[in-house]
Amino acid sequence: MRNQEMLLIPGPTPVVDSIYDAIAKETWSHTDPRFAQIYKDSIAKTRDMLKTDGEVIVFAASGTLGMEMALINTVKPGEKVLVVSQGYFGDRFIGIGKAYGIEIDVIQSEWGQQVSPEVVEEKLASGNYKAVTVTHADTSTGVKADLDALVPVIKKHGALVIVDGICATAAMEEDMSKTYGDPSYKLDIVLTGSQKAIGVPPGLAIVAFNQSALDVRKEIEHVPGYYTDIYNWLPIMHDPTKYFATPAVNLVYAYDEGMRIVLEEGMKNRYARHDKFAEGVRKGLKEYGMKPLAAKGAEASTLSCVLYPEGVDDAAFRKNLSEKGIVVAGALAHLKGKAFRIGHMGNTTKEMLEKAVEEIGKTLNDLGQDVDPKQAVASFNSVF
Repeated sequence: MRNQEMLLIPGPTPVVDSIYDAIAKETWSHTDPRFAQIYKDSIAKTRDMLKTDGEVIVFAASGTLGMEMALINTVKPGEKVLVVSQGYFGDRFIGIGKAYGIEIDVIQSEWGQQVSPEVVEEKLASGNYKAVTVTHADTSTGVKADLDALVPVIKKHGALVIVDGICATAAMEEDMSKTYGDPSYKLDIVLTGSQKAIGVPPGLAIVAFNQSALDVRKEIEHVPGYYTDIYNWLPIMHDPTKYFATPAVNLVYAYDEGMRIVLEEGMKNRYARHDKFAEGVRKGLKEYGMKPLAAKGAEASTLSCVLYPEGVDDAAFRKNLSEKGIVVAGALAHLKGKAFRIGHMGNTTKEMLEKAVEEIGKTLNDLGQDVDPKQAVASFNSVF
């Protein structure tokens, strides 16, 4: 990769040369048949990745706007949504729903813990909920949602399952054709962004609707949005030579290349690789007295929120590490200064993460901690 730094934050993630080459191509007209074909191909690749029987919308936006699109096209003002939150970004659905007059109830886990399916079951039994939002991997905590446990509970109560896959898609299983104990128990909507496990620069939101969610959209007479009304986008997804809003032409080039890389590796291989990366990084950092915030069994495969050992200054640690060419992210909310977040997803490689584990040890040594980077690297490599 031609990157000058190792960007190991929870997104954006490292970009490989072929994606840079794609984004640097000549900008064609947004209605040019050549561009339209690339756009169509990228949409088809996304459908293959998620295995939806419905529609995929790829549009210029952040993941937050994808969250809005998912909600307002399936839930009317006054209807109820249950937000299953395992961190800061799960909570984001609260503000979005309230902004559109949706009645919001929330189940919030302690940071580092998963929401219990039993608690969700009890809440759903007490009210008529149109949908339940689940953040598959929360970027603030590194906690993954247990979809195998949650989806059957949600679908049994007749609610739609809206999965925020922003920090999970293309690295953790989100198969929209998968059934969860009953032929009709499937993921209804999966939304994501281009800049995390897909490994493309920021700027595109991707929202996939299964047929079940599209059927719900048909029942809604008015959507309180214009740019986010899927009925304005579906004609473009079917024929990108048509015009609604100017797409991010060069980002679509990059996204198509990113999706080619994803599918070429294969989804099972990607899931296994990300599992190994996560295990290796955590095992290596454990040698430094660092431990993940996420409880055992609740750790996401794409990132880790790592608690510092006693006596480490967060700002000094991240500054020293960045001077070595490795960038990690600070923690959020009440964990600020007490932890850092490291991404291990997308186009990251084993060699990059091995180097990161080593340099984190050297940084700790620089700050007066007595740790052994060689032992940490050995622990990292023992996983592979």
